[in-house]
Amino acid sequence: MNNSADPFFDESPDIHQDAEALALEVVRRLLVWMAEGETLENRGLRASVALYCLRPDLINHTTLREIGEIAGMTKQAVHNLTRSFKATTGLGI
Repeated sequence: MNNSADPFFDESPDIHQDAEALALEVVRRLLVWMAEGETLENRGLRASVALYCLRPDLINHTTLREIGEIAGMTKQAVHNLTRSFKATTGLGI
């Protein structure tokens, strides 16, 4: 079987370019999700939720209840944000 006519076999994939494109898409989704907060406080809350989902060590393993108390929201409201974050980005615990 001669595969030389098939363009699939002509180009070697650039895994670094693909990885960079994927990383940029993840960062873009993360930033768009955080920017959807209508106020500066809501954007900060969303940033805290993103850190909770991705790197809880960076916020001293603060719980959703503690995040909610600081933001003046219920644990359930903050939990709903974690669900939104995971649905939007496909990331998180």
